[in-house]
Amino acid sequence: MVLKNLNYPLDFKFKITTLASDFNITDRNGNYVAYVRQKMFKLKEDVIVFNDESKSKELFRIRANQWIDFNASYSLNDITENKNYGRLARKGMRSLWKASYDILDAHDQPKFKVQEDSAWVRFWDGFVGELPIIGMFTGYFLNPSYTVTGIDGKAYFKMKKMPSFFGRRFQLDRMIDIDDEDESLVILSLLMMVLLERSRG
Repeated sequence: MVLKNLNYPLDFKFKITTLASDFNITDRNGNYVAYVRQKMFKLKEDVIVFNDESKSKELFRIRANQWIDFNASYSLNDITENKNYGRLARKGMRSLWKASYDILDAHDQPKFKVQEDSAWVRFWDGFVGELPIIGMFTGYFLNPSYTVTGIDGKAYFKMKKMPSFFGRRFQLDRMIDIDDEDESLVILSLLMMVLLERSRG
């Protein structure tokens, strides 16, 4: 299965009524694209992508490849076709500086790079976020954005965290056309990245 014919921008909106890290992905018209659930109490990240909130059909599965590793990577698999799309690899340990990820295809070849746009947003978010009371409101004025570029150097997608109290919402826009399978690879990578980066802002 591939994620195609999508009407951008896509909204990634976390639920605040569940303990698990669940979020909906909807298109510009409010139609469901997918429902994402991260399994709780797992030593390694285990994420299931369903067709919608009813969770009646599993579409994709994302699993961490390492137990503990600053350069952790996450395999992206299609459940319906028993197919591996590739993996998302985080570059380096988390720090005050810009987040950076590599997206590799099923043959482990680099295809795309995800780069946080501003190191200063990350720095001030980390600093202000530790302040009493004021830190609770960083989600309204310190929101990171990320650009997905291909190995050809072109910018294909832009993802940004939208102002919200609980860090509930991200928005993804496509900047230029892309192959359907590559589009699925990028979207699966970004929904995993959102789970990793959500706590900021």
